[in-house]
Amino acid sequence: MSAVIRVSGLEKQYRRMAPGAHLRTLKSALLERSLTRGLRQDELISALNGVNFSVGSSEAFGVIGGNGSGKSTLLKVLAGILSPSAGTVEVSGRVAALIELGAGFHPEISGRENVYINGAVLGLSRREVDERYESIVEFSGLGNFMEEPVKNYSSGMYVRLGFAVAIHTNPDVLMVDEVLAVGDEAFAHRCIRRIEEFLAAGKSLLLVSHSLDMVERLCDRVMWLQNGDQMMVGEPRRVIDAYRQAVAEQEDEGHRKARLKQEEAASENSADKERESQEEGHGEDEGEDQAEILRWGSGQAEIVSARLLDASGVESYHHHCGQPLTLEIKARAASHLSDFVFGVAISTPRGIECWGTNTDMAGFRSESFEGMARVEVKLPALRLAPGEYLVDVAVHSREGAPYDYRRKALAFTVTARDRGIGLYFPQHEWSFSGGVSLERDSPLDESVDSTA
Repeated sequence: MSAVIRVSGLEKQYRRMAPGAHLRTLKSALLERSLTRGLRQDELISALNGVNFSVGSSEAFGVIGGNGSGKSTLLKVLAGILSPSAGTVEVSGRVAALIELGAGFHPEISGRENVYINGAVLGLSRREVDERYESIVEFSGLGNFMEEPVKNYSSGMYVRLGFAVAIHTNPDVLMVDEVLAVGDEAFAHRCIRRIEEFLAAGKSLLLVSHSLDMVERLCDRVMWLQNGDQMMVGEPRRVIDAYRQAVAEQEDEGHRKARLKQEEAASENSADKERESQEEGHGEDEGEDQAEILRWGSGQAEIVSARLLDASGVESYHHHCGQPLTLEIKARAASHLSDFVFGVAISTPRGIECWGTNTDMAGFRSESFEGMARVEVKLPALRLAPGEYLVDVAVHSREGAPYDYRRKALAFTVTARDRGIGLYFPQHEWSFSGGVSLERDSPLDESVDSTA
């Protein structure tokens, strides 16, 4: 497989502007022999550091990483918009790039006129644009808006038109930044189908996206960038899992810091103050409209802290499907309570309830609660599908009157070796016999339940 993109030792730096720095006028630049004023000559911002990779013909290559990791800078260098500070970049064949929303369009002229201008920029003659114009309009679905100035277009309409023009230039290499995420679901499916046809025709794709599912679905190999450094290049699942693990570790630290702050705040505020603030919150509908209420209750008991623990008892907010998990709650009752129930619930960020229980449902009869208490809910095997989840914790009366209800008290991430549909991942095994032979795509990760 011949390479259509070759990148070796690529580096890109920007000079940091000092406060108040600005570009000079041409006159001042000629007089003072400088186009800039206030540049810090001794300080550089490294956007890319020694990046090396190649992309073959008919290969889809994905680039992932957080904001500011250098993804868009890389794409602009490959598209010829920016020059590298060091290293070499070779791109063979005709290139079509969708890098920024609305890039290449003039806002004051119509969609039809922009198609001709954009097509010319991408290397098409007027006759070629004439031949493809109807197909471009049909693919974009903007037939009723082609005579409108594009300044009146929505962000989704920009994407529709830009992608339709780019894919109809018959490029050898298509470079797509995050702009596809702006389009609606139906158009995204149409784009993916066209990209798959594009790859089947022996063309190459370089995709930059925060949608890890899309990257895994479309790409043959993936590169992970972090702060301009090339962290890993390889098979999509392995690279994406490594990236998710790194993100989860960062989130772990954030959760720990947030929990410590909550514990400090709880120790500084008395139960009376908490009760007063909650009563004021419930009495003002206007306040509820302005911000989501995440905590309420009478204050007769207080959730001091909540955290998630792994099988070793270490606080963690990144868990593998099938591994043990413990939810620890520390609570306090200022005076003796004989009517109390501890409850937990897990849901998705979109509000889909996954599982919930409480001590009353589990058959425990409350007897006495006073002072500090520690409550643990142990799950021998977490059977949730990969994704993000939220945890609610509460202490309330048997009739449901809340003493302290904390919504979205915790957030955690679940990963798994296998893929599936839905929220529940039961323990399962595949077996094969007869005239069939299958081999796993990658070796088992010993840290993950082999039956997950």
